Amino acid sequence: MANETPNPLNNLVESIGKIGQMQVDMITNGIKSATSAFEPLSKTSVEIAGNVLNAFNQALQNISSAIAPKK
Repeated sequence: MANETPNPLNNLVESIGKIGQMQVDMITNGIKSATSAFEPLSKTSVEIAGNVLNAFNQALQNISSAIAPKK
């Protein structure tokens, strides 16, 4: 007999709680999506940077071997 009739205040508080939880869920899902999109991009950019450095290093080695006196 404690809650036989609907209490508008309880319904309002419950609805506000659900909306708040939905906002938290949306933010959490957005962060998860951004993280899963960023991870492959960061891996690729690190690989590209490594490849650029390797190419630069090889170019410097070729230049130095061309300049160095032959024995």
